[in-house]
Amino acid sequence: MTARTDPRIPVRMPSGFDRAAAEREDDGLLDRLRADEASRVLVLHADTAQVTGPSGGGARLVYRRSAQVPDGARWAFLGRADDGAALLTAVFDREAERPFAGEEWAPLRAAGGDLDAGEAAAFTAAVSLGRWLLDAEFCPACGIRTRLRANGWARVCDDCGREHFPRTDPAVIVAVQSATDPDLLLLGSNALWEADRFSCFAGFVEAGESAEAAVVRELGEEAGVRVRDVRYRGSQAWPYPRSLMLGFLARAVDDDAARADGAEIAAVRWFTRAQIGEALQERAAGRRPGDVLLPGTASIAHRLISEWHAGAA
Repeated sequence: MTARTDPRIPVRMPSGFDRAAAEREDDGLLDRLRADEASRVLVLHADTAQVTGPSGGGARLVYRRSAQVPDGARWAFLGRADDGAALLTAVFDREAERPFAGEEWAPLRAAGGDLDAGEAAAFTAAVSLGRWLLDAEFCPACGIRTRLRANGWARVCDDCGREHFPRTDPAVIVAVQSATDPDLLLLGSNALWEADRFSCFAGFVEAGESAEAAVVRELGEEAGVRVRDVRYRGSQAWPYPRSLMLGFLARAVDDDAARADGAEIAAVRWFTRAQIGEALQERAAGRRPGDVLLPGTASIAHRLISEWHAGAA
């Protein structure tokens, strides 16, 4: 097996959102920015935010002023917009009453693909950080409630002195080409999905394991296939719950060996390029296909499949 970085992979730097990490060490920053009417606040209720505009592209996040946000939120500094305005997030727990009742709210996994790169990146950062703000209040070493610092990006335990940061778990996600036919792609249907939903194969990188080794192990476990020509295609932060998805394209050694494990994967199937193209068109048009439902545009799985279909992978 060979693993290499493909020089054709574009460097995808989101515009419109600067994390401004150097500012996080300013202890009074968040209080000053909350008092500044020019600051823009992305309000979250769990992993949902207010989104306006059309689906299929061109949607925008709805930002609020700090004074409009009800009490009870967890706050953090996200970064800066292109015009220098501060971007903050105010996060409400799922059990809390949703603020701004009557407005349209959407989760990241549904709306992320409709936003431009900068807003999608800001939404992703807010959901990732927000989940940590809500779920990691206590020190995992001694159980004492921690104190927030770095304007929402770190916690300090005043009892044992440990400092804690948001956790990211690496995972691999893989589209598998046929061993012999360049127009065939192997996808799988998770046992928890409806029968016609298919996507790439994915799994977490285990302790002491490389990403490339995880690709080989996951495909063997879930789909029964050995793979070669493993190529890295890009990554995506995916806060469900706190993953960094590492996207790969690989080639099967023996197409006939493909078998679902029957536990996590209910079915595996070889799709032709024409079938993938039809399903992508149905997805883009917002129609429910009769044969196969592919991943939404917010996911790296959609990108891997669509790039393979276009011959760009």
